Amino acid sequence: MNAVALHRSPWVRARDRFASVLLVAGLALPATVLAQALNLINGDVTEKIALSDLRDISDTSFTLYDPYQGREVEMQGVAFQTFLIDHFGQVPPALHFTAWDDYEVTLEEWDDPNWYLITLEDGAPLTLRSRGPVRLVERDYGDRDVESLREFNDWIWMIRSIEAKW
Repeated sequence: MNAVALHRSPWVRARDRFASVLLVAGLALPATVLAQALNLINGDVTEKIALSDLRDISDTSFTLYDPYQGREVEMQGVAFQTFLIDHFGQVPPALHFTAWDDYEVTLEEWDDPNWYLITLEDGAPLTLRSRGPVRLVERDYGDRDVESLREFNDWIWMIRSIEAKW
């Protein structure tokens, strides 16, 4: 059997490369393009808060040991209790969170000044790759063991929307 090499013109090769780039960009781009706002849902009303605006009001910085990364991390964000009062008028009895990876959970009792909505880590904006663009963490762990990740399963990552449950 004789093998015959197919000759393709430089234009065909360039077109194929361009199509590959578009395919890769098309797969990666939607997640980064869409992750530009946090949705706050209160009944039939949805408020979109631009991530840049959320970073601008992130006025509290602190360093803590992040048990998931196994290191000290400088976090910057806004007190969650204050944030809820500013946007919902009071702290709702329960909140339904939806993450960018479609994780959903409803949790109660957020009237605690220990929780922070984090938007920056080590001076850089959180991304989907770094479990952002918005993350909810506790500032003080109390006497919990940082080696036991199960004790931190109420931290919420990659937050896309927060819905008030009245």
